Amino acid sequence: MTRSEKETASILHRLRNSAAACRRPLAFMEVCGTHTMSAFRCGLASVLPENVRLISGPGCPVCVTAQGDIDRMIELARNPEVILCTYGDMMRVPGRRGSLEAARRDGARVQIVYSSLDAVARARAEPARQVVFAAVGFETTAPATAVALLAARRLNLANFTVLASHKRIIPAMRALLSGAPRRGLGLDGFLCPGHVSVIIGQQAYEPLVREFQVACVIGGFEPVQILRALADLVDLARDHRAALINQYPEAVTPEGNRAARKLLDTVFQAGPARWRGLGEIPQSGMIIRASFARFDARRVFQLSEQAEREPASCLCGKVIGGLALPTDCKLFGRGCTPISPIGPCMVSSEGTCAAWFKYGPRDAGGSPGRQPLQEANA
Repeated sequence: MTRSEKETASILHRLRNSAAACRRPLAFMEVCGTHTMSAFRCGLASVLPENVRLISGPGCPVCVTAQGDIDRMIELARNPEVILCTYGDMMRVPGRRGSLEAARRDGARVQIVYSSLDAVARARAEPARQVVFAAVGFETTAPATAVALLAARRLNLANFTVLASHKRIIPAMRALLSGAPRRGLGLDGFLCPGHVSVIIGQQAYEPLVREFQVACVIGGFEPVQILRALADLVDLARDHRAALINQYPEAVTPEGNRAARKLLDTVFQAGPARWRGLGEIPQSGMIIRASFARFDARRVFQLSEQAEREPASCLCGKVIGGLALPTDCKLFGRGCTPISPIGPCMVSSEGTCAAWFKYGPRDAGGSPGRQPLQEANA
């Protein structure tokens, strides 16, 4: 066995012994789309003890974007005065009037960008057109949006605005712990997101641990890193302890990225935001401050609130909250596939339905993608 295989086997041995000592079902939720995909890709579920369950929560930024926000993006894209810039994951998310991809086929100016500053550059290149940057994501991508807003102000751009749909993860975790979902799921702890934690820091989770007596472990994205974090969570459950452990210290510090947090505080303020499947969560949104009002697309275009209507028969909202599996949805793999998606959980590269479709069990034949951990445990 290689050194990595020995380490993986040792962690699995510890995890299984602790799980056996618990003698009850254990449920942990990950709130990071990268964790979702990594866990499915390596076949993590195939090596976990029978009484340990990892639930995918609201960790995909595209998936949690409310239907009304998607519809506003499409509304703006269809405005002949507008060039709408956004990241590629948003293009195929269905709205009530098609998708951004469909709008572009119909002649709308929709441009995929790889950086928020690409949108700023587009505004400078085409001063006669209004350029709107449709920005989504958690604390990981929001600093880049802040940089774009600061650049637009410095350049005094009159034709650049941002339609911000950024979310804050801690209020969402608080909402899950406060409401019926935790009681229904029996959550024993969180596998906390790695990327977001790099920005907000380890200390951001301390109030959750104290207030709700819930275990929180920050983990990396390699299979052995996820296993190590889960082993810590099971150890804490065995010992009836609520604690915060950072298993990603090479990237996550106690205070996080101070420069990025300063950018966020300069441009945004906390406010209510609607999440698909979770409803409106107080203080979970990043609202563009009044000092940047001339760059806020909601204000400039006087956008109205859109009704929150989920696609008929789509369970994406319940999947996001951990209340349903993708295979519980009658559309999964039939009417809803990555080629013809109905809900955003099937569109995004970090969506739970996309992960299940690509790697998860869909029939009695079992799940593909199990080999890496099975071989390590051989």
